[in-house]
Amino acid sequence: MTKKPAVATKTSNPDWWRGAVIYQVYPRSFQDTDGDGIGDIRGIIQRLPYIASLGVDAIWLSPFFTSPQADMGYDVSDYCDVDPMFGTLADFDAMMSEAHRLGLKVIIDQVISHTSDQHPWFKESRTSRDNAKADWYVWAAAKPDGTAPNNWLSVFGGPAWEWDGVRKQYYMHNFLASQPDLNFHNRDVQDAVLAATKFWLDRGVDGFRLDTVNYYFHDKELRDNPPHMPDSEDAGLDAPDVNPYGMQSHLYDKTQPENVEFLKRFRALLEEYPDRTTVGEVGDGARSLKTVAAYTSGGDKLHMCYTFDLLGPDFTPSHIRHCVDSFQRQVKDGWVCWAFSNHDVTRHVSRFIDKPEERGPVAKLAINVLASLRGSICLYQGEELGLPEAELTFEDLRDPYGIRFWPAFKGRDGCRTPMVWAAGEPQADFSTGKPWLPVPADHLPLSAGAQDGEEGSVLSHYRAVLAFRKAHPALIQGDIEFLDTNEDVLAFTRCLGEERLLFVFNLRRGPQDIALPLGNPVKDRIAMPGLAGTLVDGEIQLGPLDGFCARF
Repeated sequence: MTKKPAVATKTSNPDWWRGAVIYQVYPRSFQDTDGDGIGDIRGIIQRLPYIASLGVDAIWLSPFFTSPQADMGYDVSDYCDVDPMFGTLADFDAMMSEAHRLGLKVIIDQVISHTSDQHPWFKESRTSRDNAKADWYVWAAAKPDGTAPNNWLSVFGGPAWEWDGVRKQYYMHNFLASQPDLNFHNRDVQDAVLAATKFWLDRGVDGFRLDTVNYYFHDKELRDNPPHMPDSEDAGLDAPDVNPYGMQSHLYDKTQPENVEFLKRFRALLEEYPDRTTVGEVGDGARSLKTVAAYTSGGDKLHMCYTFDLLGPDFTPSHIRHCVDSFQRQVKDGWVCWAFSNHDVTRHVSRFIDKPEERGPVAKLAINVLASLRGSICLYQGEELGLPEAELTFEDLRDPYGIRFWPAFKGRDGCRTPMVWAAGEPQADFSTGKPWLPVPADHLPLSAGAQDGEEGSVLSHYRAVLAFRKAHPALIQGDIEFLDTNEDVLAFTRCLGEERLLFVFNLRRGPQDIALPLGNPVKDRIAMPGLAGTLVDGEIQLGPLDGFCARF
């Protein structure tokens, strides 16, 4: 297999990722070109002009590697090839070339905390206790009574240990039993995953989204996790409350101190290539920001991280301010990537609305708020259309997480249904075949084709807001400072050099008039798309789900 050399860029901008807008593509559900009902890389190429038209800076591709697809590609069996259902390496190279031609950076998912049980590494590891890869996974003896080595739980339900009859040992899996955890205490494992990373760097990839980045190492002593205490520093769940995973404080099965040194090795590899970046996914309860601080400080580990802080149901000024203020306080020299939606959570329009008619206004206000925060931002495919969460039957489900906890938890398929491109075409122009998940009927009127060029549509609003963000340097790298208001109003300033901007957002479903938080030094109102708030005699008058922007 030949490696494609990295493509040299005409201009260098090592900090392109600071304040960047990243668009997440879930390949299975984006665009199918061969009629099998599953999206593919050629489909991504077909739709790259659409992505570029949004005004984003980069795309993040969820896994497209060779995989048995037990967890929709997050169970990798070959880190250095494309799964045939998505295409070929030649397709990938063509996609890279076209993305770069359109001015888009490409970030790919690296799922290195675990592999598929069909990966050759694991197949060899499980054959004996003394083969060359015997220690590449987390193996442990049973307790004298035959039970698992400790009380660690899987995120996807049940114990985090699976018995193997050949080795007569248990192996660890933080997720499915078919996703055994790699043993990062073994230097050879680190070398192997870094070699796989280098493979994609050599093909010109611009960055990596590191899945479950705080899960790489485990406690060598295999100590039991203590019970979860509501007032402990890890309060808050990274799993639904129907899942017993949240009943433990995860002190020993993840977020181990050794991870910091490995992240330095990862960063050192990226430093050999110009203008590359990393964004880590940190799932660590209320400790997440402390973990982000450790992983992004010093300029020698990750470039940025994102957490689950804004991926919950709370769309209130107090919650948003708390998340951003907490990050500012704890992460002195690191960087954050904020998001309201991704492929693992209920779409934020559905999480944030009280009634269906609020979908459009909430979708528009949410991007105004997100685009005004300090940090990079990530958008999930379809949110620019205001798509709500799909309601699926149990028979439709493909997500093993949802199948395991149905009906108390419906899983992640509701946010993974196919993109709707044209309402009048079969399967909304996603595929000529039967899609792997159904196309929801209530998504059809919201198709990209229906909204494209329509004044007042959510899609048009997204494009306008992202253009506004790009036109104001203070929104890319400026400082942020929150202002005291009542509990239904979010107010803050963004400042960089001579540019000083004031933002006031009313998250209430009714109008509000509030005194100008800065007194009365406002120079002039700025027409941020979608905001109709006005300033009258030192008082800001705001409609429901509205906002105000001005220079000061």
